[in-house]
Amino acid sequence: MLDPAASLALAERVVEAAKALGIETALIGAAALAVHRYSRATEDIDLATVVDPRTQLVALDRALTASGLFTSLRLPDEADPLGGVLVVWAAVDELDEPRDVVEIVNFYNPWRLARTPANAAILRSVALPTTALRCVTLEDLIALKLFAGGFSDYADIVHVLARNPDADLHLIRKTAAPFDERKQLESLIQQSAALRI
Repeated sequence: MLDPAASLALAERVVEAAKALGIETALIGAAALAVHRYSRATEDIDLATVVDPRTQLVALDRALTASGLFTSLRLPDEADPLGGVLVVWAAVDELDEPRDVVEIVNFYNPWRLARTPANAAILRSVALPTTALRCVTLEDLIALKLFAGGFSDYADIVHVLARNPDADLHLIRKTAAPFDERKQLESLIQQSAALRI
């Protein structure tokens, strides 16, 4: 079970280590959903980045390990839609499994160049109060969820929109539509409106 305080403290350590290497990050996933008024269960905190996995992600892995943290780095190949994932944890549970995990999801794969919403989302991310963490905006979060394109991603979009009835739908459409490969956004917007009734 995720300990929010321990996970956020670890995420701050990761963000500071990344920043020292010139790597920008932003909260995505369930933590970002929570910032935007929709809380759901999760087993980790996700951070987005857009870096060369062969150099910068490897350097971050080494820096985090040198600081006493545990890591697992999965580098991409030409079939990977992402640019690798770096999993970080500070402690294990009674079964020796990682506890309070932070995942750095890299959106740059040099072997499979594709347009993603991640770089713009990180650039537009907003600083969270009293922390080193930044979070993607609602419209960028929806774009990232559409880019991922899984059933749970679509469900997240419906629920987060339902909890944000004042959301700027024009801005959401403008930001997210280029990543709506399966043309689901309008249906998801309608479903979210039905949930609010």
